[in-house]
Amino acid sequence: MIDRHAKGPLPAAAEPSALSLNGISRHFGQVSALSNVSLRVNRGTVHAVLGENGAGKTTLMRVAFGLVKPNAGSIEVRGRTVRLSSPADALQSGIGMVHQHFTLVPAMTVAENVALGGRGLYSAQQWADKVRAIGDRTGLVLDPTARVADLPVSAQQRCEIVKALARDVDVLILDEPTAVLAPDEAQDLLRWMRSYANDGHALVLITHKLRDAIATATDITVLRLGKSVFSGAAGTTNEDELAAAMLGTGLAQPQPASNSHTTGPAPGGKRPAGGADAREPVLSARGVSVRDALGVARLSNVTLNVYPGEIVGVAAVEGAGQRELLRLVSGRLQPTTGQVTLPAHVGFVPEDRQNDALMLDAPLVENIALRGAGARTGRMPWSDFQHATSEIISQYAVKAAGAKVDARTLSGGNQQKLIVGRELANQPPALIVENPTRGLDFRATQAVHTAVRAARDAGTAVVLYSSDLDEVLSLADRVVVMHSGQLVEVPGDRIAIGRAMLGS
Repeated sequence: MIDRHAKGPLPAAAEPSALSLNGISRHFGQVSALSNVSLRVNRGTVHAVLGENGAGKTTLMRVAFGLVKPNAGSIEVRGRTVRLSSPADALQSGIGMVHQHFTLVPAMTVAENVALGGRGLYSAQQWADKVRAIGDRTGLVLDPTARVADLPVSAQQRCEIVKALARDVDVLILDEPTAVLAPDEAQDLLRWMRSYANDGHALVLITHKLRDAIATATDITVLRLGKSVFSGAAGTTNEDELAAAMLGTGLAQPQPASNSHTTGPAPGGKRPAGGADAREPVLSARGVSVRDALGVARLSNVTLNVYPGEIVGVAAVEGAGQRELLRLVSGRLQPTTGQVTLPAHVGFVPEDRQNDALMLDAPLVENIALRGAGARTGRMPWSDFQHATSEIISQYAVKAAGAKVDARTLSGGNQQKLIVGRELANQPPALIVENPTRGLDFRATQAVHTAVRAARDAGTAVVLYSSDLDEVLSLADRVVVMHSGQLVEVPGDRIAIGRAMLGS
């Protein structure tokens, strides 16, 4: 293990760490999830925990939050050994955690969700005031009377953070908190993390974004295969070294956006100069408008043509209409006015894989059978589905014990690779992907990017939205921007795209 703490700032000898995990080990059956891992989080610091999916970082933090009991090791809070048998114990000790996958009750309001787990009689006014006060202090503004089911994913993420902050914790654990935030929202949250730490609190940031870790964290720990392989001050390392520690090898260079690929007889990618394209679009929306159940306009007079063999990247801040656009061109939403033309088969990878793409308690083979289930009649060809599932597991390097294990047993990255493989089966004419690498590590991200590019190169028309603008720019052949429900095509210039996202 590389240990660089000696090069970084050390706390005063008399001041104990806010949280210390000492020699933590945890196994599930024959699988060792954690092996003798130690982690020290000091007051006034942000401690980033990095690692591939399945490296053990979330399990380690679940130990710190009382959700998982270690087989060996001890936990100290402010120098005092504690036993954390439940999240209630952790909260009582001043430790809060925001999970990557939300734990909110969709039918309840923001204030009701924040109040869950509290004591005494529920006062709507009291909790609404608390939500507003936290919003004023942190910038995590929410309408306390809004129903969680009606909120976009980023607002639900903010609700989870506010819920933790409402418990007045001293140690806050955030698991991939910026995964679903727009770039400006993510930067605001990262700045808030530093402010939270500077106020004397301790914060643990689980992230796959090396730049965020280096720019925001005071200290960094890297886990690989359940072991700590790097621990040091953020200022003493760099992205290449951290990536090598995470992967156990050098980091492969990301592929640049391809503007010269071919897709057979008709060239794909960039359209000819002048913007005209003699080919027929694979999918199109013409003069489309969408109003929600309350009559609010979500899309206004949107026109979009997507051609074979190109990736159209969608750039937008949260709530600009991209969610409705993607569901429109995937056939999941009907327009209020205008016309949408789609092929018979459209692959769709939604951002919330666990709620919108998988049956977690069903085996992988049944999840693969979901593809095209609405149009299928007659007996289910289970042997064919078994074969297709095995092919996807092999082709996309899905780490699973077999086709009959439940989807819940897979890590987030392997769940995502399974979904991508399912939606790309039999080469669909069109593919819609929404935040496709949300919460994924480098290896899984690279696998998803490779699959999307391969589909494009084989002639599939791809529409891709990501809250990470760098991901859009690295993958897209051309970029459209959504702002206030309207769409405009913008040249691939980061500054121009950023201004268009803000309505400039």
